[in-house]
Amino acid sequence: MSVPRFWRKQVARYNLIGTHCTNCETYYYPPRNMCPKCRRDGKLENFKFSGKGEVLTYTVIHTAAEGFEKQTPYVLGIVKLDEGPSLTSQIVADPGAMKIGMKVRPVFRKLGESGEKGMIYYGTKFVPE
Repeated sequence: MSVPRFWRKQVARYNLIGTHCTNCETYYYPPRNMCPKCRRDGKLENFKFSGKGEVLTYTVIHTAAEGFEKQTPYVLGIVKLDEGPSLTSQIVADPGAMKIGMKVRPVFRKLGESGEKGMIYYGTKFVPE
């Protein structure tokens, strides 16, 4: 990830900020510039999600990508937020205890770093409630 892109996305990633269309009452994460349903008639406003939700599906990663080898096995899942949108995130939990429909809440954790002496970046992961 480039440094400029990292800083542009920082507020949404750190705070689970998305958008809410007041015309059709739909919530979006990540934030949108235009409502896909209403198009030009949509009126979008920033919205901070609670982060609480449930696991729609998940997988256990045993062979990780470069830089994540020490974290295996870890859980990667799709979480449906209580407000509606779904997002992909790591779920910090015992892989054997995972269940579809499990209630989760957000936590702020280290996501990775750029190289050995590079920038460390943080973001939202989920843990069981």
